[in-house]
Amino acid sequence: MPNEQREGLDRRDFMMAVIGLVGASASLASSAGTANAQDTKAPPVRREPGALQRTVYTGDVIQGKKVISALDVNDLEPGKKHAFYFEGVQMPTGQHWYVSVLVAVGAKPGKRVALTSGVHGDEISPVHMIQTVMSQLDPAQMSGTVLAVPDVSRPALEGMARRWPNSARGIDLIDINREWPGNENGASAPSRHAGLLFNRLLRPNADYALDFHTGTTGMDVSAFNLARMELPAVRAMAELFPIDQIFDNPAYPTLLANAFINVGIPALTPEIGASRILDLSMIPLFVEGTMNVLKHHGVIAGAMGRTGKDTNIFIANSGHTVLATHGGFVELLVKLNDKVKVGEKVAIQRNTFGEVVAEYTSGVAGKVMARRSDATAEPGIPLIAILYNDATHEFPVDYSE
Repeated sequence: MPNEQREGLDRRDFMMAVIGLVGASASLASSAGTANAQDTKAPPVRREPGALQRTVYTGDVIQGKKVISALDVNDLEPGKKHAFYFEGVQMPTGQHWYVSVLVAVGAKPGKRVALTSGVHGDEISPVHMIQTVMSQLDPAQMSGTVLAVPDVSRPALEGMARRWPNSARGIDLIDINREWPGNENGASAPSRHAGLLFNRLLRPNADYALDFHTGTTGMDVSAFNLARMELPAVRAMAELFPIDQIFDNPAYPTLLANAFINVGIPALTPEIGASRILDLSMIPLFVEGTMNVLKHHGVIAGAMGRTGKDTNIFIANSGHTVLATHGGFVELLVKLNDKVKVGEKVAIQRNTFGEVVAEYTSGVAGKVMARRSDATAEPGIPLIAILYNDATHEFPVDYSE
């Protein structure tokens, strides 16, 4: 059965389908009410009138790493690497979730670049990517600072799950990438955790930011950047990666990258293939791109590596999602980065008897950005996401962000 009836998806359905595919998106989250809610756009915590926050040490030490509850990279000794645990949100037991913090402080002043991963707990390649970048930095030869936070959502990462298990109002699974910039007094643990990290760790120490993701569990994605290309500083960074595609779309307003942008910090969301694995063929592309970004901002010296110009990067502003209309076993007929035409068959689906119950075609001409990696699907599950350009600038597909 063809999927023509799905091609008329309204904007909300399309957004839900697309954004559920990758690390940055899913259904639009409504703001939860809060008790004693703070102004999430407030400036960094201040120790006294007129003085910005300074690094705050809790006095605890975990596995030889000092614990901090606030960071000012200007307090750290230049020309060295520093490692901390940041005290995140409190658990129901009264203990805290801690996140790892690596800081390479250059011998000379310069721009500050923040690298984050682990916003979703099933996204493993970005953690390795950040570790690789940090291992290659020599602070004695740097101008500026690189702040790395590889495990933003510790409880999700412990279970290798996309969402944060929250027990405040019964068992909830909350996507923290629908919570930024968070609220330190918010109604859920992920909201409070996001508020603590954004206000006391990330925002005060970044001039530019890269928040790394992968496709969500069950989906594989191409090497691409989710970036707001109308912003010159974001475009400049996005095009420095020697990858396949750029999806020019803001996606959800609550993404970490958008929270940075809303306070004047240019940011984007690189997407590194499939979840739950180390993609050792794709990770080096993002290491190279990240090092290019650091060179672009003068943090490190050296010749630029390959960029999007070398890979003939495909930039698109719209996305089309092919959704399953039946339950059954799926055979995909196209690969990542394949060009497809309108009406081209992209997948077939069979029942347990081997009978074909559905055939799926593309409603647009473009390139495959994401495809289902699980072999079965039920109705409503995304099978293929295709990027294309349209003057009407349609909403995105959900691959991972």
